[in-house]
Amino acid sequence: MKHSDLLNIAEEFGDPIYVYDSEKIISQFKRLTNAFKKVRKLKLNYAAKALSNLTILRLMNSLGSGLDTVSIQEVKLGLLAGFKPEAIIYTPNGVSLEEIEEAAALGVRINIDNLSILEQFGNKHPDIPVCIRINPHVMAGGNSNISVGHIDSKFGISIHQIPHLLRIVDLTKMRINGIHMHTGSDILDIDVFLYASEILFETAKNFKNLDFIDFGSGFKVPYKAGDIETNIEELGEKLSGRFNEFCEEYGKELTLAFEPGKFLVSEAGYFLARVNVVKQTTSTVFASVDSGFNHFIRPMLYGASHEIINISNPKGKERYYSVVGYICETDTFGNNRRINEITEGDILCFKNSGAYCFTMASNYNSRYRPAEVLWHEGKALLIRQRESFDDLIRNQIEVKDLFERKSEKAPVK
Repeated sequence: MKHSDLLNIAEEFGDPIYVYDSEKIISQFKRLTNAFKKVRKLKLNYAAKALSNLTILRLMNSLGSGLDTVSIQEVKLGLLAGFKPEAIIYTPNGVSLEEIEEAAALGVRINIDNLSILEQFGNKHPDIPVCIRINPHVMAGGNSNISVGHIDSKFGISIHQIPHLLRIVDLTKMRINGIHMHTGSDILDIDVFLYASEILFETAKNFKNLDFIDFGSGFKVPYKAGDIETNIEELGEKLSGRFNEFCEEYGKELTLAFEPGKFLVSEAGYFLARVNVVKQTTSTVFASVDSGFNHFIRPMLYGASHEIINISNPKGKERYYSVVGYICETDTFGNNRRINEITEGDILCFKNSGAYCFTMASNYNSRYRPAEVLWHEGKALLIRQRESFDDLIRNQIEVKDLFERKSEKAPVK
């Protein structure tokens, strides 16, 4: 997108605001599909948790994507967005049996990641096919906060528990229709991912009636110029060949599934915030924006680095700034960043803001969550209104007479 387009959006709809470029989402979907074109049956299930706006979900559905969900609420959003139940896979963690049963009643595919719930669900619903999430004990991502395949992870059934798993399946007579793993985000070492895939292939041999194998996702995208990323084309070439070989060995054409989230929407997103104050201290120049980690938590939560540019002065002389927010605690977006000279009132653009940004926003400090806009075919479409004070208090119940102020007058004797 052009800087002028972003500035016009900020002018028309106000700021702070999230903007998503549909063209980039579509191109990323096609890139991933093309990387695995040698696989006979491929299914991409968009990870709704990355960006769950209904319009974005409808866009994914129009591309032929399935939907990966982690809560009953995401399941219902998917159905509302037009996904067929069988196109939705529900992969929760640590939820109750009742929530899983509610999802199953809606007709979506079920993915279970612990032995206790697997046994309970199998005993009650042996006729409902179930996918099993395996923990391969492989950490393919570089950040322990977003890598979920390591041995101490709360996600998945350990490969060392396969005998116990098989005993449950045998006793309940339930049908296992899929095997799944997710090693975590920011995958860089393709060989490590392929090693984890071999563990999944070996596990799959224990089940004779599978329909699909889900390899999760976690593909790294570049966050700045020259940044490294997952080589999707190399992964597609290597994994496709191995997957086709496995299908030959297995004796059945299986579906290769992925659940990309960040890969599809991260680079499509831009977060725009206006500079309130430029503050010089003894050693630092702060640019304080009309936002905070209530809107954009990834830098503080994960140590994530997002490129920040001044779209109001793109040709200005570069200076060093620490970009901070208005939250009443430390909320630093970037320390000592080289940014074109900033003046109060300028609009700063945070790039790679499509994934795990708005969906993690909150009302901390009683601030409103921002608006969202989709840039589609040269037009800016409002897809979420900015919150108001009425939204902030909508579900609160004020008990007005409970704490009446008592009179300060001394009682008359």
